[in-house]
Amino acid sequence: MEYLTDAVSSVRIGSDGPYTQKCAQLLQERLGIQRILMTPSCTAALEMAVMLCDLGPGDEVIVPSYTFVSTALAVARSGARPIFADIDPQTLNMDPTDVASLIGPSTRAILPVHYAGVGCDMTTINELAQQHGLKVIEDAAQAVNSTYQEQALGGIGHLGTFSFHESKNLGCGEGGALAINDAEWIDRAEIIRDKGTNRRQFFDGKIDKYTWVDWGSSFLPSELTCAFLYAQLQQMDEITRRRKSICEYYQQRLAPLEQSGHLRLPEIPADCQSNYHLFHVITRDAATRAALMKHLNDQEIHAVFHYVPLHTSPMGQQLSPQTRSLPVTESLSAQLLRLPLFYEITDAQQDRVVGEIEKFFSASTA
Repeated sequence: MEYLTDAVSSVRIGSDGPYTQKCAQLLQERLGIQRILMTPSCTAALEMAVMLCDLGPGDEVIVPSYTFVSTALAVARSGARPIFADIDPQTLNMDPTDVASLIGPSTRAILPVHYAGVGCDMTTINELAQQHGLKVIEDAAQAVNSTYQEQALGGIGHLGTFSFHESKNLGCGEGGALAINDAEWIDRAEIIRDKGTNRRQFFDGKIDKYTWVDWGSSFLPSELTCAFLYAQLQQMDEITRRRKSICEYYQQRLAPLEQSGHLRLPEIPADCQSNYHLFHVITRDAATRAALMKHLNDQEIHAVFHYVPLHTSPMGQQLSPQTRSLPVTESLSAQLLRLPLFYEITDAQQDRVVGEIEKFFSASTA
């Protein structure tokens, strides 16, 4: 509230004011990224990334089907075609082996999504990209403050995108950021972000007037949004520690049900450090997921499934009608159930969640 009051009092509530700059600077320093540009959403950051890569009609971009619509939508809006890849059954991240099989003469980029704050196999993805001359855009919407091999997610590919939507660990209602990992792209990114004008260079005193010089749109956030977000970013590590504690509690308490074969728990590879964005269980089949979800919600415990695979959606089928079956995506998306995870959840509430899950499986085997 102090930061919001300060922002309002300054009468600088438009864009690129002090709090927008503070957010960008904090993220750059903490994540070791060359340049961060704050945006109104992760969707906006993805659209900027696609424009920077000059993607358009005739181009193809490999994306996972198990992701939020924005990942593929940013590609489709440019006129390029999303090519849907299957996921790894352990991490639910893009499967590099399937990615390799999809690379063709029209492929221009790979767009991995770091599901639940756990990093994709970026070593293999970057190797594939280098071999075929492709760009890599990381969708790190769920992965702020996560790492892969001690590198910040979003800072490994050519470009990265973050989300600060209210559903994320660090939220400001709606917000996002673009991570630029190649200094040669910074100037053009600033132009695209500011409606295709070179106004940033004017403000920096590099030119005596600004004008329209490139494609772009209004990809700038409100200063009020960033004032709210800045306080969240300052608590980044504390929020991550708290969420880790919540996830470890679920992991420990639900381990017996995994050992007995009732469900499967999340796995974090040894070379990844998660920000613990969400906690899910994977049931044996879709019918069990549906029954467990109903049981928990009947007890007023908000347990939900996640993405409907994009390749099965009406728009996905329209854009990529030749997509073959993606068996892992189709299977796991019907078996995954997210459990309540938020900063203020109490031990008693978590105990109740686990108790009801135990009760469900106890009754089903009685």
